[in-house]
Amino acid sequence: MPTAVVEIPPRPLAQDLPRKRWTRAECAVVESSGVFGDQRFELIEGELISKIGKKRPHVGVVKLLARWFERVFGERSNTEAPIDVASEDNATNEPEPDLIVLKAGYPAYWSSTPQARDLDLVVEVADTTLAFDMTIKAALYARAGIVEYWVLDIQGRRLIVHRDPARGQYASIVGYSEQECVTPLAAPGAPFRVAEMLPPKTS
Repeated sequence: MPTAVVEIPPRPLAQDLPRKRWTRAECAVVESSGVFGDQRFELIEGELISKIGKKRPHVGVVKLLARWFERVFGERSNTEAPIDVASEDNATNEPEPDLIVLKAGYPAYWSSTPQARDLDLVVEVADTTLAFDMTIKAALYARAGIVEYWVLDIQGRRLIVHRDPARGQYASIVGYSEQECVTPLAAPGAPFRVAEMLPPKTS
């Protein structure tokens, strides 16, 4: 049966060397200049996180998830789309979750970035990034008031469901094993079977 997740990984240690803290405005200027070329970055807490080089399990799982979410939510689902977070975090953060579910169809956001109040669900796929997704990103999404946040832990073969954001953290964090199902708050009639979204086990 589902279990409460209490062993939240420690926050990744920051390097001692001084680093530049980027803003969204600065990133927009640099991107428009073409300096980044084909490289893609995600801005989190003032740092640029490379979106290049994701491993095959991550890529495959995102594809499986995208099919399920499109079947259940239609045009309300989207992959790797930037979102806004809490107003106090927006200047130095522009996360691009692996999947999002919008309250309205995506055409409503052609000219604007979805805000937290526009989102029913945010999903991150963790292959090598579990600690980052469970600490830094979870806090970012909780502060924004995102009502439901999922982390699909590939190596742990489980889905970790965050709900009830309050005071910068999620009050409910529950792990579902690959033998279990969970239903999104926004689609209570659509059981999500964890095993069907995971890569085959290797011997």
